[in-house]
Amino acid sequence: MRLIVVSGRSGSGKSTALDVLEDNGFYCIDNLPAALLPDLTERALLHTELLHPRLAVSIDARNLPSQIKRFPDLLNQVRASHIQCDVLYLDADNATLLKRFSETRRRHPLTNESRSLTEAIEDEELLLAPIIDLADLKIDTSRLNLYQLRDILKLRLVDQPEAGTAFLVESFGFKRGMPVDADLVFDVRCLPNPYWKAELREHTGSEQVVSEYLAAQPEVEELYQDTFAYLQKWLPRFAASNRAYVTVAIGCTGGQHRSVYLAERLGKALKATLKNVQIRHRELSS
Repeated sequence: MRLIVVSGRSGSGKSTALDVLEDNGFYCIDNLPAALLPDLTERALLHTELLHPRLAVSIDARNLPSQIKRFPDLLNQVRASHIQCDVLYLDADNATLLKRFSETRRRHPLTNESRSLTEAIEDEELLLAPIIDLADLKIDTSRLNLYQLRDILKLRLVDQPEAGTAFLVESFGFKRGMPVDADLVFDVRCLPNPYWKAELREHTGSEQVVSEYLAAQPEVEELYQDTFAYLQKWLPRFAASNRAYVTVAIGCTGGQHRSVYLAERLGKALKATLKNVQIRHRELSS
């Protein structure tokens, strides 16, 4: 059985996450009282008609604070039953959440006569701290539109060929900010930049003309070999520590050429020795 607990601050995309999971064969329950989590999973194991049942539940600030405080113990009970359980936590920066609520005119679950929307957004993070600390996968949705979020959720949660640590090798551009969910970040801005070649500027690092240019640069090959040696040695140790998700971020200035080329090459090379290696190019999917 596989269980995914979806949590996060209001307005961060939890409903979208449940929709994606439901569309991909998960039985989804929104706003589950946290105390019911162990009983629910036990009943699902006993009464399901599916050979490999998949269940997703949302547990968030609509729960009683006392139940959220109990979440670590409840999660331990579930995992003691040898159930594969991942905790997904979605979030966005305060300004983005405030803007989303203002645009939709939805009521925040923590607002009342004495608590403003801004205060509710800030207080919610403190309330959900017991869940945040145990999250296996955190996704910042501040700069993601609906379609980008759906693609990321499908990549990280659904498109896993088998159980075990899911490794993501992701390219990005520093000018749009570092990925907040990155576990390892490699800065490749020191390498020759195809952007300054007029004939390469409009192409990307996944195209042959740019790949050939970068592969011919000695510095690129040296950095690739050093980075690959490091990842080949240390990523298996991340997996041995029971990490469910590990993100390796490769960054250049714009996220179009150097980082894309190296992320593609590293990801493909790592697939020879590691299971569940995924590749994503953040700026190319924008």
